[in-house]
Parts: sequence; C-alpha cells; structure tokens
Amino acid sequence: MPLIEVNNLSKIFGRHPKQAIKYLDEGLSKDEILSKTGNTVGVNRTSFSVHAGETFVIMGLSGSGKSTLVRLINRLIEPTEGSILIEGEDLSKMDKQELRKVRREKLSMVFQRFALFPHRTIVENAEFGLEIQKLPKEERRKKAENALELVGLGGYFEQYPNQLSGGMQQRVGLARALANDPEVLLMDEAFSALDPLIRKDMQDELIDLQASMKKTILFITHDLDEALRLGDRIALMKDGAIVQIGTPEEILVNPANDYVEKFVEDVDRSKILTAQHIMKRPETVNIDNHGPRVAMERMREEGLSGVYVVDSKRMLQGYVTADDAANAIKQEERSLKGILQNNIPKVDKETPMNEIFDIIYDSPMPIAVVENEKLVGIIVRGAVIAALSKDGEVNLENA
Repeated sequence: MPLIEVNNLSKIFGRHPKQAIKYLDEGLSKDEILSKTGNTVGVNRTSFSVHAGETFVIMGLSGSGKSTLVRLINRLIEPTEGSILIEGEDLSKMDKQELRKVRREKLSMVFQRFALFPHRTIVENAEFGLEIQKLPKEERRKKAENALELVGLGGYFEQYPNQLSGGMQQRVGLARALANDPEVLLMDEAFSALDPLIRKDMQDELIDLQASMKKTILFITHDLDEALRLGDRIALMKDGAIVQIGTPEEILVNPANDYVEKFVEDVDRSKILTAQHIMKRPETVNIDNHGPRVAMERMREEGLSGVYVVDSKRMLQGYVTADDAANAIKQEERSLKGILQNNIPKVDKETPMNEIFDIIYDSPMPIAVVENEKLVGIIVRGAVIAALSKDGEVNLENA
C-alpha cells in the first residue's frame, strides 16, 4: 500500500466553490471559471500515490498549483473536495486534535525561506518541534544535535542564524524537520532562495541523506533540472492539474503532450539518459562452447568486426576481433582463450550518457554494458548520436 494517496483533490479559492466545481465537471478551463465565477482554481482534481522511501517531485511554473497542493496535503489549506490518506488515514476528515498529532509525528515541512527564530541558537531552532511536543529537555537536545550532525552542522550548535550563510541556515531548517524523525518530509521550494552553487550542494546533501535515511519526500520545485536530479518520479502541473507523472526518463523521452514536450526541450539529455536507455542486444559467443570459426561466422552474419565473449552465466570474459579469429582459423586453433582480449570498454547500465562520450570515441569495440559483470547490452556510436537528437529513438536496435 502506498504511504500517501491523494484522490480527486481540488481547491477553489473564492466565494462560490460549488459553482466552480460544477464548471470543472463540465470541463471548463481555469481562466473560464475565473471569468464566470470570480473563483480561482488552485488545484484541479489531482490524484497520485507516493510509496515509502520515494522522492516524489511536484513541479510546475509559477501559478501551476504546486505549492497549494503541498499545503493541502498537510491541511495548512483546507481542500474543497477530495481526500489525502497517510498510511490509510484520511487527513481531510480529521479534527484539529487528530491533525495536530499527525503533523507532529508523521509530517515535517521545510520552507523556502528558512523560517528560523533569530533569537534562538541553531540547536534551539532544531529542537523547536520537539519542544512543542513537550519532550524532556535532554531528549530533545540529543535528537536536535543528532539531526544537526546529519546535515553537517555538528560544530555550530551555539551559533545564531545571522552568523550562518544561507545554505547553512537551510541545513538548520532541514535538521529541524529531521529531528522529529517524520515519515514524510514536505519540502516547498526548499532550495530556490539559494545561490546556484549552494543550491547544488544542498541537492547533493539531500541525495546523500536520502540514500541512508530512505525518507518519503514530497519536493516542490519550479526548476526542471532540480526535479530531474532529485526525483524518483515527477508530477508536472499546469493550471492546477497534473499533466504527467513519470520517472525523469519517462518525462524526458516520452512527454505526454505538447506542453510537457516544450517544457523539456532544452534539457541536456546526456545528463539524464543512462547506458541502459541506449544499449542494444549484444551478439556474443561462449568461451566454453564456441571457437574461432563460430565467432567468425557470428561476426559475418551481423556485419561486426569484433564480438564479445561470455561464459555460461553471461559473465563478460573479453572480446575477439575478426582479424584474430581469422588468424586462429588458419592455425587451426579451436579455443577462443588464446585470442581473447581483456581491455574491455565497459560501463555500468546506470552510467550517465555524458560519461560515455570519451570512452566510445576511442573504443575499437562497442561499449559493453554490464550489471554485476554480467553483459546486458552494448552501445554503438550511432546510438549515442541518435539519443541526443530531439527526434532520435532512444531504444535503438539497429543504430
């Protein structure tokens, strides 16, 4: 079961929300509803689920509804209709006491503007949520210090916010959220107020933290590069509605409509696509069962100048070239072991495409794509070029 389930969630701002909902049922646009009723559609019938340990990014331009959506999820804004389930419990039906308990125990939020108390030290800021929960002073102090250590601020406990850089202040905000040990982190444009270099550092920090802590994160951003970098999945919003949900690769390679395609057209694909997206099925021979003649015939059939050699478990052993196979045939050799070359150009299947360029440029063979040393595919130069083309097919069998 997903940790978070959002079903048919809508928010209408204005005096006549029922009339606006009726127009939504009739398929009217956000602008048409505003013109007819004076109401603004903040969020329009959104539904999605988030699994435990997933970083789910909600992104869109200003006015798309992304920040409204995250505030609906923890009911800082009351929904007009729909449900928000956390571990099967519907937040939209909770009274104030039940909601307060869920916010304290399961949800923590990190804001764009750091929202630190200037008169409190860093450790006092980090323990504020625990203080609200009335935890004993020693216990909350220890939890706050541990959270600050996690985000790299172990030596700054007694400093004040104005003594820290913007990036360090945002780390305090993150530590304050982590100190509660929440199941869900809500991060609303958390890094957008930071300088570009500091922002990238914070993204790296979050990636490293997530690798070890496996929190469930809803991350709000207007920046596509940030979304592609952080998200396990991305929901792209327009006019209050979600227009596509998918992995970074799915959104980049298979945009759902013209709006999404326009959104992603300037993305550097080489940083997003990986070896597994551009590899093709490898032609191989078996080191135990095949000899130079079989290798030569396989190369002749496929028009290759070399072929990869594997064992019975498809573990990569090396490769043989057509010239070496021809010489071995003349000398009546029956084994591939004497002509096996081990200087294998290889990459893991998760290797980004921009790291493949230099390898393939000088390689006499297509690049071997491996997973735990098992050969799973090969990459030819033409596949790299085609994948970078806007009209190129990514899964190229005949590149």
